[in-house]
Amino acid sequence: MRFEVNGAVVETDPRPGQCARTLLRETGHVEVKKGCDAGDCGACSILLDGEPTHSCIVPAMRLDGRSITTAAGLAPGDELHPVQEALATGFGFQCGFCTPGMSVTASTLTADDLPDLDRRMKGNLCRCTGYRPIREAIRASVLGPVRETGGAASGGSACVTPAAPEAARCSDGLAQTHAEPGAGRTSAPSHGHGIPGAPGDGLAQTHAEPGAGRTSAPSHGHGIPGGGKVGSSVVPEAARRIVQGREPYTFDEPVPGGPPLVLRVVTSPHPHARIVSIDTAAALAVPGVVAVFTHEDVPDVRYSTGRHEHRTDDPDDTRMLDDVVRHVGQRVAAVVADTAEAADAGCRAVTVAYEVLPAVFDPEQARTPGAPLLHPDRTPEERVMDAGRNVVAGFHLGHGGDIDAALAASHTTVTGEWRSSRVTHAALETHGAVGWLDDDGRLVVRSSTQVPFLVRDELAHIFDLAPDRVRVYAPRVGGGFGGKQELFTEDLTALAVLALGRPVAYEYARTDQFVRASLRHPMRVRATLGADADGTLTAMKLDVLSDTGAYGNHAIGVLFHSCAESTTLYRVPTKWIDAEAVYTNNPPSGAFRGYGLGQVVFAVESAMDALAVELGIDPFDLRRLNAVREGDSLHPDVGEESHEEDLVWGSYGLDQCLDLAQDALRRGNGVDAPAGWRVGVGMAAAMIATMAPRGHIAHTTATLRPDGTFLLRVGTAEFGNGTSTVHRQIAATVLDAAPDRLELWAADTDAVRHDTGAFASAGTTVAGKALHAACTVLRRRMIDIAAELVGADAAGATLVASGVRVGDEVVPWARVIAAAPADQVDATGLTADGAEFGDFRSLAFNVHAVRVAVDPETGTVKVLQSVQTADAGVVINPAQCRGQIEGGAAQALGGALYEEVYVEDGVVLNPVFRTYRVPQFADVPDTEVYFAETDDSLGPFGAKSMSESPYNPVGAAIGNAVSRALGRRGYELPFSRDRVWRLAGGAGAPPATVWPMAGESSPASV
Repeated sequence: MRFEVNGAVVETDPRPGQCARTLLRETGHVEVKKGCDAGDCGACSILLDGEPTHSCIVPAMRLDGRSITTAAGLAPGDELHPVQEALATGFGFQCGFCTPGMSVTASTLTADDLPDLDRRMKGNLCRCTGYRPIREAIRASVLGPVRETGGAASGGSACVTPAAPEAARCSDGLAQTHAEPGAGRTSAPSHGHGIPGAPGDGLAQTHAEPGAGRTSAPSHGHGIPGGGKVGSSVVPEAARRIVQGREPYTFDEPVPGGPPLVLRVVTSPHPHARIVSIDTAAALAVPGVVAVFTHEDVPDVRYSTGRHEHRTDDPDDTRMLDDVVRHVGQRVAAVVADTAEAADAGCRAVTVAYEVLPAVFDPEQARTPGAPLLHPDRTPEERVMDAGRNVVAGFHLGHGGDIDAALAASHTTVTGEWRSSRVTHAALETHGAVGWLDDDGRLVVRSSTQVPFLVRDELAHIFDLAPDRVRVYAPRVGGGFGGKQELFTEDLTALAVLALGRPVAYEYARTDQFVRASLRHPMRVRATLGADADGTLTAMKLDVLSDTGAYGNHAIGVLFHSCAESTTLYRVPTKWIDAEAVYTNNPPSGAFRGYGLGQVVFAVESAMDALAVELGIDPFDLRRLNAVREGDSLHPDVGEESHEEDLVWGSYGLDQCLDLAQDALRRGNGVDAPAGWRVGVGMAAAMIATMAPRGHIAHTTATLRPDGTFLLRVGTAEFGNGTSTVHRQIAATVLDAAPDRLELWAADTDAVRHDTGAFASAGTTVAGKALHAACTVLRRRMIDIAAELVGADAAGATLVASGVRVGDEVVPWARVIAAAPADQVDATGLTADGAEFGDFRSLAFNVHAVRVAVDPETGTVKVLQSVQTADAGVVINPAQCRGQIEGGAAQALGGALYEEVYVEDGVVLNPVFRTYRVPQFADVPDTEVYFAETDDSLGPFGAKSMSESPYNPVGAAIGNAVSRALGRRGYELPFSRDRVWRLAGGAGAPPATVWPMAGESSPASV
């Protein structure tokens, strides 16, 4: 068969049943990605004779005689098509996995297509960006750049990110002292974000003037011009490669030792069963099958797929392959073969006899006496709280005395039961790993993971290996959202590699992501609030029930975190929380963006809105009255012990966030509701700690090489969170180095000593702070050595491209390295280390506000205006941070209006994107983003984390707006059309009276 790809002739014969996507990848065109293999996501898009086509649903044999163009061939050589150029420079990607396909489809559009852009692009999904920068890039490529105008102070349009923000007005520099380099730990928090000055004299820092609030395009800050430094919207270094599909992901690069064997799994059809026997003889007889592994072939070690800094944070309730299955889709056996087809045939040939066991799917029933037990033999020593009740974790704590008496004495109480659904992460790159043995016989695993070091350590634990006999690294990761803080594919991959001595690859299908990976914990939250007549909170009582599914990965952490900042946001004299996470025979739950906060915030913020309605108080004012304020205690006594003693007030911006959001709503945006639809306005607030509790560790290294370039070694992964760009900006600022002099080696257990991982929004506040420390030490060393060489005072020394300028002399880099003490030099150059241990955590705030229109006849909800205000500290990269907030808001909007994994008797009913609705272009409004003016004392350069937190308040804001539009309170996410229609009263029901915000006179319908 003969066809052309990007102008080059290809001659090959496809296998029977092969699709075009896999054939193109086998011929070297790995820019064609796999996101669904069902024609639903567009990651595999190509031009087939000039027409955008999903290659995953085109039979490979139909390529004969055709012309194919991929993202790598849209422009000649290394040039970019105009839409690729616009996507690259306009931050039209985050993880980038969807971007090659997105650029292919968008390359065919003309000005005539722009009015129908949502429909033309509906076949291409993006989980990261919220679509706004993609939409703008497409328009710019077709019409030419259009500069937005207006801003926070003068208009209601969404805030913008100019390509070259103006320099900041700065106050006088403030002297800032720092701890001496070494372990990187300080006994108490200090700013740690100055611009390096003279060695030994501390670091000078300048601050932007305070103001009413900046838009998503703050000034450079810290008195630094652009050039890739902190405060500028630096385009990611990988941007050009990403838009062409040339940036490698897990399965995009060759494997040492030749093409890997393919691993597939046999799965359970039962939600609960004991395996009586497994017959693998027929499978082993399938041509191409190399091995079959069952529970008899795996180490007798229990562990958790959930990964944390301390492996004891999760229950040891999982075996790699078990003789008891606890959910439909659980893996039963692993088949390894030369090809995917042979592996699939081998799986079909495995015969399994089961003894079906009683199952339980309702978490309320799961903890009642007589319910089927999932893990009856697990003990508290294995971190399972009460296996006899299916309770993996729980607590019953409070402060302030008798909660029921406090509620009874309150002037007003509101109560309700709120429920949140299962949601899939929908990262377009599915879970996967490929492994091999290197020349020294060491196990190497390349994985789509957020936590390579924690995976390395657990593999060493499972297989009884020394950690230095395992290397794990992550190339660019195609989205994570917490879902890749797990050990889902690496364990079986390692098992097969160690047993067979050959490379092995294990890649999830999209349906596996729904059935076998983790989902967001569905929760039931009963919330009761009491308040005085003026709205001052008097009491808060919560009853939280979390369904962890068949296994307890992240059950403990999610439960405790969900009830933390969601409740400590408010000053309440009397509080009581009952919370439990229980096993059921449903698919496993796990880490998800927000780590449980979104579910409990939904309940608490909805109850706060109900209280505002009951008392006739503006909901913004109710938060102003009751929210914690800077200086308040963050460590309330709980029983005889205190908790979260590592929380400190690094800065405070909630007051600004409330003002900015309310002002934006008052301005409006000129978008009107359809005639006859009811309009409602809603808001919600959220607070989050800037890193995970009990320590989050990052070791980093910065090295000066003889040619004047710098090698930066960090352990954290890049999966669209923007840390690789932020890390370069931090180094560029501290080292006065242009971006082209910086090389980053990241997410590799061979790179640095340790890194806890890319979760809990730690890329900037932990790894970034550690890198800042390393670069600061390196700068001081370079200047000290150069000053000593020329016998001059180091106070006035500066770093220039060719060396260190001391007075009138420039000491070349090679001379600096040659004069360095031996213990500061390694094989690559002059080196300095930095570390962060997460001893102290600050707090960040987000407020989301929306104006929605609701059609009571159909239950359709249309978001007319979406606003999020964020207390992000000093914004290191404005465009990236804006993108994180927009993307988080868009993902949360999906969970608030559309997304739900339907499970019936343990079976997932909608395990594909065709029936699980990830928001498309048409579903996501642009979100106006405004930043508070704060400067955090803990984060590098005053920055806070801002990856998870934008998700948390959105569901409650949507729910409050819909409830106010209809005059009836909604209690369940998502607010899908069927639920909203029923909430509106169904067919023929009289409309309820709208609940406007205090002082609002907008009519119930327009």
